[in-house]
Amino acid sequence: MPHIEQLAPHVADLIAAGEVVERPASVVKELVENAIDAGSSAVVVEIRRGGMGMIRVTDNGCGIAPGELPTAFLRHATSKMRTADDLGKIGTLGFRGEALAAISAVSRVDILTRRKGADCGASLHLEGGVPGQVEEAGAPEGTAITVRDLFYNTPARLKFMRKDSAETAAVAGLMQHLALSHPDVSFKFIKDGAESLHTPGDGKLESAVYAALGRDFARGLVSVEGRGGYIAVSGFVTAPLMGRGSRSMQVFFVNGRFIKSQLLTAALEEGYRNQIMKGKFPGCVLSVTLPVTAVDVNVHPAKTQVKFAREREVFDAVYHTVLDCLDAKGAPAAASKPVERVVNPRQDFFQSMDAKTYREQGAKNTEKAAEKPPVRPAAPARPAWDTEWKSSARVADSQPQRPLSFRPLEKPAGAAFGKPPASVAERREAPPVREAPVEKEAPAKPEAPKRPFVPAIPADQQKLDLPGQTTIEPPKEAPWRIAGEVLHTYIICESADGCVWLIDKHAAHERVNFDRLKAAKEPPMRQTLLQPIAAELSREDGALLLENLDLLEQFGFACEDFGDGAILVREVPADIDAGDAVSTLEEFAENLRSGKSLEEKRENLLHTMACKAAIKGGWTSDISELKVLVEKVQSGEVRYCPHGRPVAVKLTKYELEKMFKRA
Repeated sequence: MPHIEQLAPHVADLIAAGEVVERPASVVKELVENAIDAGSSAVVVEIRRGGMGMIRVTDNGCGIAPGELPTAFLRHATSKMRTADDLGKIGTLGFRGEALAAISAVSRVDILTRRKGADCGASLHLEGGVPGQVEEAGAPEGTAITVRDLFYNTPARLKFMRKDSAETAAVAGLMQHLALSHPDVSFKFIKDGAESLHTPGDGKLESAVYAALGRDFARGLVSVEGRGGYIAVSGFVTAPLMGRGSRSMQVFFVNGRFIKSQLLTAALEEGYRNQIMKGKFPGCVLSVTLPVTAVDVNVHPAKTQVKFAREREVFDAVYHTVLDCLDAKGAPAAASKPVERVVNPRQDFFQSMDAKTYREQGAKNTEKAAEKPPVRPAAPARPAWDTEWKSSARVADSQPQRPLSFRPLEKPAGAAFGKPPASVAERREAPPVREAPVEKEAPAKPEAPKRPFVPAIPADQQKLDLPGQTTIEPPKEAPWRIAGEVLHTYIICESADGCVWLIDKHAAHERVNFDRLKAAKEPPMRQTLLQPIAAELSREDGALLLENLDLLEQFGFACEDFGDGAILVREVPADIDAGDAVSTLEEFAENLRSGKSLEEKRENLLHTMACKAAIKGGWTSDISELKVLVEKVQSGEVRYCPHGRPVAVKLTKYELEKMFKRA
């Protein structure tokens, strides 16, 4: 039996680092949160090679005293807690005292700091968690921490790091969340020497949203604000028509801390029930403020999950705030004036009268019309313009006009196409034509003798099968018939055995598309867009798609990097409408994030493409389309959609008669 021994401090630090520091974005998160807790009003984050080469975080906070620098990198060393009672009322972003110790254990760290009002600063170098000597150094007020060669001494963690572009996107997404959670702090993010994000820090959330998430997303937001007891909810949500293909643009904060919460997500989407298109998800930037004693943030090492003391009250506060805001934005305009109060300046139209008054007025108008003599129509007026300008010829418009006799236009029987009617021919201003003398009828010519009909194929060979020809037999009658379609979604079909089938046309068509795409040996046909589409995605989704451009190419998408998380789409599959390109890419990113193996990723992508190209519920379909789907279902070729849902429901004659108490 092995002996029980205490781990060496260095090994314990490496284990702790594995819980706190997962990737470069984790390092940035811990360092920036410390800068915010230090009272900084401006934070600059600079990374190289996705953070694997270098991470530098500079702030203008309170700084660290020179004598406390070595202590700051010890485990469980913190300035934010003193007693056990402080765990129940945590109001800072960091509190464990493990961040600096964990970061320094797996990297090379340099820190330069100076307290406000101090004459000079101090610097310290650490390698693998081992500190050097504290030295005096010139430095501005605040703290600058530089982390290099992350995971240089833990190759087991290093091999799990992703591409530099993916790590950069993760850091960029983190900086977005930090900028949104603290609009009063100016954040600047520099990646590989290029500035990617810069917020003004003016304290306005709309300014931070515009700078972090872009103009297009900010223009589709609706302001929300509400309170339920001691819980306050504020921020922005997207309009119902601006739904997105995934939940990647849902950002929640609790007391200024970015969190991931299924409770808040469910409350948000419940507020959009019956107001947003099926398959779409709302976006939001919502901040929930409540007493620090009503939330426990000490439930996850990365502090991205919290536990509420009263979850139902938090759910209701978010739900009612969102619902009330959407109802207010969609309220009808002020009621118009009653009919009797509407002033009608003209009394000859749009008059309000009852049926009796209408009949009496109609009878008076008929009597007046009968008393008036018939008016002969006047001759058409001569054109006012000169139609014979610089010309001696007389044109049609300048001929003397005659009074026209109005008679009904009748198309002569047997008139050929293009031949003018007789009434039109009478109006032509042509000179009169003399009548031609009547000629005697010529004697009838004798009819030519008829030739006997000779068939192209002799009668004795008409029933023989000629080489190269096949006899086409009439199609057999199908053992089912389509009785109709209800709700523009479900096909009603009656089979020969007396059963009634309800078929979901979207699910059936989705399965047909999936089987066709999966069995295809060549990439799908593409359509080149006349105007490329710039898909504004989240930083993480954009980086994930850019990592899998070759995979997207196999499915008919031609995309390229457009900068700042945006992707330029130049070609899409022929089966997908160009308007669904952005939502399809969002679902692709969600599938790529959740899929494990390459084959699972491919199947998830095929599911998305089959769904986007399928007939939608509510569409009006042609009877020929319905026949094809019914034939696929009745033959047993299609039974379930790619997601596992049944495509048809069978009702026997006995079950129907039992419903009506006939059996």
